[in-house]
Amino acid sequence: MTKNADVAEEPVHNSDIGDQRSEPDHAPDELHIALDEIGNLIGSGARRARQAGESLEPAWKRVTEGETRWPVSVVVLVAIVLQLILPHRLAVHPIWLLPAVEAMLLTGLIAANPKQITRRSNRLRATSIVLIAMTSFGNAWSAGHLIHALINGRAGQDAGPLLADGGAIWLTNVIVFGLWYWELDRGGPAARAHAPRPYPDFQFPQMENPSLAPPDWEPHFWDYFYVSFTNAIAFSPTDSMPLARWAKLTMLLQSAVSISTVALVIARAVNILK
Repeated sequence: MTKNADVAEEPVHNSDIGDQRSEPDHAPDELHIALDEIGNLIGSGARRARQAGESLEPAWKRVTEGETRWPVSVVVLVAIVLQLILPHRLAVHPIWLLPAVEAMLLTGLIAANPKQITRRSNRLRATSIVLIAMTSFGNAWSAGHLIHALINGRAGQDAGPLLADGGAIWLTNVIVFGLWYWELDRGGPAARAHAPRPYPDFQFPQMENPSLAPPDWEPHFWDYFYVSFTNAIAFSPTDSMPLARWAKLTMLLQSAVSISTVALVIARAVNILK
């Protein structure tokens, strides 16, 4: 009995057994923590890669703050004034009707989108298109009456007023087509600010060669106005090329109207110039 007692093992306490069994339970928690850290690192890296990719995209391909309203508003006001100063025989009667409606539409557009043109609305875009269409109709009416009078020899008794009338119609023609290019390219200015369309309707030099412009460059109204002006002068595209079919046909129409007005007015003015 004594020998057995001497060699008897020391009793094992239950608390020791519990501690030994509880040690492996920490492993799953540590594994979850490690996996969470790896996931956070992967997510952070993906966000940084996405941001880096967006910063490398040119401004005309990504979402931007849009362009300001004032250049278009000033140009439309100039077109309204040019319509008002035309002789009665070349204007739509009553002579105040079209300019008054155009001024009302412009006021509504300014009130709805006074600063940056970023608000996408079918009503606002329809209002803008109606405004441009009315200005186009008034100028087409004036140009048609002037050309008809020149062909029939009933206009152009004095070179000065003839050149002034022809110049006003020509400049309004430049404004009108510049507005059409600006409004229709890739869905309009508000749509371009949200970049829903990857393919442009006009290819500007800065699009073809991004090194020619800063990263935040995108076409604004004055770029489209320049396209219209050079097309009315050269009767063909210059530095910016039309890619969409509607753009090509619209530029073709502008060239036809411009060359008809300029050729007849200058020819008559030269004949009667004293």
